[in-house]
Amino acid sequence: MAAAPIQLKRVFADLHLHIGRTERGEPVKISGSRDLTFKNIAHEAAVRKGIGLLGVIDCHSPGVQRDIEALLQGGEMTEAAGGGIRYRDTTILLGAEIEVRDTGFGTAHHLAYMPDLAAMQSFTAWMAKHMRNVQLSSQRLYVPSRELQAEVKGRGGLFVPAHIFTPHKSLFGSCSDRLGDTLDPALVDAVELGLSADSEMAGLIPDLDGYPYLTNSDAHSLAKIGREYNELLLREPTFQEFRSALQGAEGRAITANYGLNPLLGKYHRTYCSDCGSLAEENEVGERCKQCGSLKVVTGVLDRILELARQAGRTESFHASERPRYIYQVPLEFVPGIGRKTLNKLLDRFGTEMAILHDVPAAAIAETAGEQAAAIIVSARSNDLELQAGGGGKYGKVITRK
Repeated sequence: MAAAPIQLKRVFADLHLHIGRTERGEPVKISGSRDLTFKNIAHEAAVRKGIGLLGVIDCHSPGVQRDIEALLQGGEMTEAAGGGIRYRDTTILLGAEIEVRDTGFGTAHHLAYMPDLAAMQSFTAWMAKHMRNVQLSSQRLYVPSRELQAEVKGRGGLFVPAHIFTPHKSLFGSCSDRLGDTLDPALVDAVELGLSADSEMAGLIPDLDGYPYLTNSDAHSLAKIGREYNELLLREPTFQEFRSALQGAEGRAITANYGLNPLLGKYHRTYCSDCGSLAEENEVGERCKQCGSLKVVTGVLDRILELARQAGRTESFHASERPRYIYQVPLEFVPGIGRKTLNKLLDRFGTEMAILHDVPAAAIAETAGEQAAAIIVSARSNDLELQAGGGGKYGKVITRK
């Protein structure tokens, strides 16, 4: 008798979430909100956001591991058979964000995901020998990047360069011109695009042709969870199923990347840190065109175009298996939706994912008003007028009266 076919389902995944504090109030991500604890993240994602797979990337912290152990011992959470920590219908992958600077190159941040708590605790023990404060997030690891990759892979983990184009502490934004300059290309499982880039832009870089793209929130507060995310096809949300999706194995896949239109990202355009002006098309140079300052920080768009010119690529490469990139405007970006209105929407429709993807405009308008409903529906078809971001400031949705 033939075996029943494996049933796969849609799972939304946000795989870059920070922890601000432990349950004891110990700092982890200094710039993160105090209410960003492991427990609060799980509840926010499962109950309010509707996200089935999370990547909490400060789980290397001993204080965070203590919190996880308490939740497991109390029965509030369990270890999933395929890897990860299960809370209700949501699974949390245990990750770390690590800063590395190889000799002769700039700094870059990389993400490492471990299959279980034991592997992460082993990883922490190794990092503590090469890091000044392993309790904190995104700390400098004083080893070469390739050694870091080998340690991640030796524990069955996944390695993903983080927000690869941002001008501060990223692979292409501040570290190097080629992926192979500092990394072993064979030990990279995927790349994270960051808030100011999309698949079309990344397709201009030949080094990335063979890698899956991930779009994640890099959330520093509960509200930011799910501002960018991925749609996966999995049997269930676990570490092993996620690995299979990155490999495109047995029907598992990344079926869509949901991200901000790059114009909304806060590092999309080149800016002057002296006068704060954003560069327009064809205005990028060593000096600011407005005030003449040399304190010019190259934006994501301009950096990608520079790398594309170096590589001789003039058109974006589209791999046949590359998932759709769908522009998504998070509810917090929608004019007219404040905290009270958001809570009313969630009370009525359940989760933010349901509101963004499925709820009809008329139903949204009954709670949030006609303008907010029109913006949400227009965002689904990428039909919005936007003001570009840069200089650490997000872009904006432009409304017309």
